[in-house]
Amino acid sequence: MTRRQRRAKHTRSVLTLLAAFGTLAGAGLVGATPAAAARGAVRVAPGVDYRQFDLRAAKGPTHVHVLSVDLRERRVRLGLLYPGAVAARAAVSRLADAQGAVAGVNGDFFDITETQHPGVEATGATVGPAIANGHVLKAAVPDGQRFGPALPPGTNTRNVIGVGADGRARLDSLTLAGTVGTSAGRLPLAGVNQYALPVGSVGAFTSRWGAASRVRATCGTDTDRAAPCSTDTYEVTVRGGRVVSTAGTPGSGPVAAGTTVLVGREAGARRLRGFSTGQAVKVRYRLVPSASRVPYRFALGGYPVLRGGRPLPGLDGAVSAVRTAVGVADGGRRLLLLAVDGAPAYRSGLTIAEVAAVMRTLGSVDAFSLDGGGSTTLVARAPGASAVSVRNHPSGGAERPVPNGIGVFSTP
Repeated sequence: MTRRQRRAKHTRSVLTLLAAFGTLAGAGLVGATPAAAARGAVRVAPGVDYRQFDLRAAKGPTHVHVLSVDLRERRVRLGLLYPGAVAARAAVSRLADAQGAVAGVNGDFFDITETQHPGVEATGATVGPAIANGHVLKAAVPDGQRFGPALPPGTNTRNVIGVGADGRARLDSLTLAGTVGTSAGRLPLAGVNQYALPVGSVGAFTSRWGAASRVRATCGTDTDRAAPCSTDTYEVTVRGGRVVSTAGTPGSGPVAAGTTVLVGREAGARRLRGFSTGQAVKVRYRLVPSASRVPYRFALGGYPVLRGGRPLPGLDGAVSAVRTAVGVADGGRRLLLLAVDGAPAYRSGLTIAEVAAVMRTLGSVDAFSLDGGGSTTLVARAPGASAVSVRNHPSGGAERPVPNGIGVFSTP
């Protein structure tokens, strides 16, 4: 039997068992027996239902938790869960309760370790773009600077899932368009609140970045995240539209409101060295969608696994892991948020090819993979509760702090 035939057999197994177990559900919380499941979905809020069920995947039995979110319900909306800064992390349950969400899952892959760069601390910032309440928080790092498993063919760090001002969810790609304007002309802006900048570029850091060092932004290259940090860097601080200070190396600490710190590396650093204190500077930027003309109210990164009801070609069917995914159904009016349970009995999880098959069987036309492993977390309020509970078993034994997630909100 060829590898392709084995993969097809495994996918058929997933689909068959999903059909068999698709009606199983329950409200087991962390600490409960993973296999304990009651029949019927649990209503979290109007338009928001939770269920869990077992299925047999390529590497054995696994257990999944699913939130179904009906965006046609006027009281329901989605938003970005995040701790108030790009370079910061907190547990999903803490983020959900702090922002008043009734449910949610973890989000994008992120800069979790910097073992390749001695003396440089991980920022905790995410890989892809992020938009919260219609405001740009950050843009995407270069593909080669991505932290996480290899991207499927045809995908990149600019891929997002988001909800537009029209209330519909969709997959898209967001590209940064920005400039640094002076009386002498304009420089292209190649980054906003990113843990990695393209070689030879200039990036901007705002008060939304947080307190993490900006040195990491000048480490690695566009194709090699482990490459050494650049020795040719420069930093310019702009406040009130004018340069107030310069420095030969990137700094750290919070960026004050109304202030933008420009960081350059190589050719970008050489351009910034031409700036002088008191010089007028205007920084402009936006994220440009490739598939929609509707502005996004919320978006975060990851990568697509299903488009138009078809799995993306080249999805891995060999490596099983604990996963988080989100599916889009009913023309963007319904979302399915999925988290694989990380309890020891189920830790083998799903392959990415199986994630696509599962999401399609659940009714998704498009589906998107989020960060998995120890980050995978799904939370939801129990009936009558004022705080969320963790519904899956995190594979590390406790919630891992993450930089962002998808929050489900319900207006009374």
